[in-house]
Amino acid sequence: MENNSDLICLCPLEGIINTIAKKWAILIITIIGHHERIRFNDIMTTMEGISPKTLSDLLKALQKENLISRESFAETPPRVEYSLTDDGKQLCEAIIPLIRWAEKRDNLHKKRCEANCQSHKCIAHHVVKEK
Repeated sequence: MENNSDLICLCPLEGIINTIAKKWAILIITIIGHHERIRFNDIMTTMEGISPKTLSDLLKALQKENLISRESFAETPPRVEYSLTDDGKQLCEAIIPLIRWAEKRDNLHKKRCEANCQSHKCIAHHVVKEK
């Protein structure tokens, strides 16, 4: 029988899990974290296969969860930059062990990932820099 002190309450994940479990969300957080401040088109360039609408929707969802902030500059042409909030920075740091764990797994994506990392096409290769 398990001791109650060994149990972890999953309630804090309610709400936030729906956002960070979406395809691309964790990757977007790590990209923004790597660049500190980044523009929409620069995120699009870094990520292959994401549509502008999907990226826009995810950025709004991450902003609503207070993981990223959006700053508009009164310039011509208009400029908008995204950065991580303190919560977003903490989440970004928490993602690194998950990436390290996934690296060690033997799965179907491993060979493709290794080839991408060697050719510097791997997004995580450029994104994750441990401190």
